[in-house]
Amino acid sequence: MIYTIIILLQIIFSLILISTGVIFDLKKGIIPDKITLFLIIFGFVTNGLLSLITHNIKFILSSIISSVITYSICYLIWKLKIWGGGDVKLLTGISAVTPFAVEIPILNIYPQLSIYPFSFTVIINSILISFPFLVMLIFYLNMKNKIFSKNEELAINLINYRNFLLFIKTHFNKIIPIPELKEGMIINNFYFNDKHILDLITENKGNLKVYKAPKEEGYNYYFKSSTAGGLTEKDMYLLKIMYSQNIISKNISIKLGIPFAPFIAIGYVIALFFGDLTIILIRNLFLVI
Repeated sequence: MIYTIIILLQIIFSLILISTGVIFDLKKGIIPDKITLFLIIFGFVTNGLLSLITHNIKFILSSIISSVITYSICYLIWKLKIWGGGDVKLLTGISAVTPFAVEIPILNIYPQLSIYPFSFTVIINSILISFPFLVMLIFYLNMKNKIFSKNEELAINLINYRNFLLFIKTHFNKIIPIPELKEGMIINNFYFNDKHILDLITENKGNLKVYKAPKEEGYNYYFKSSTAGGLTEKDMYLLKIMYSQNIISKNISIKLGIPFAPFIAIGYVIALFFGDLTIILIRNLFLVI
């Protein structure tokens, strides 16, 4: 009975904390570290209790191992600038609380299990769910900006994965005044020649990095956000100070980030109650064939 109560508490608190993270991600574009840190600690504590109650070390051991593996893999994906640091920590928190799929007879929960850790199921479910949204967003942009009417071949070329990523990179941008910059915004390439700017950004040691510009651009350098984490508070204030001192121009290009926390939340709920979407789709496909 106590075992079931702890499992239910894990599910309830996870849903509350993940939902809170989604609200912050949608409103402010960032998931507070306090939420993810509490989720991780809560996972270790509750799974530690489960190990004590059942006299089985697998709960706390699985929680720790799952967290380390999930964080390591998600960190590599973060370095590839696919998603933000908050998403990495949120998924790590989920893996700490629920290292493997849960079956609860009292709630009639018998999810479709997979051979990999539960957090991987959440990741895969989240990615699969996000694709229809991206497709709808692309068609919305086309209706608004008539992108495909200007280049009819582009619609066909989007079938290619690299072209799809290039499309996202090219059209999900926005020019805004520097005074309107906020923490977490991702800066696109900003070209310049002034070596003083290079020194200021290098000394700042934030998430902005300076690179050598290609000769065809006509500039010596450019800076941009080095990771999907976007602007730190130090970066944001540095840019605003440089603008106020007329070191850089007023407007700057930012990448329009798509909040991924909502997809993680939906992927978590589906993984919890139904299981792995990949296995479900494959089984249904075989039944149809």
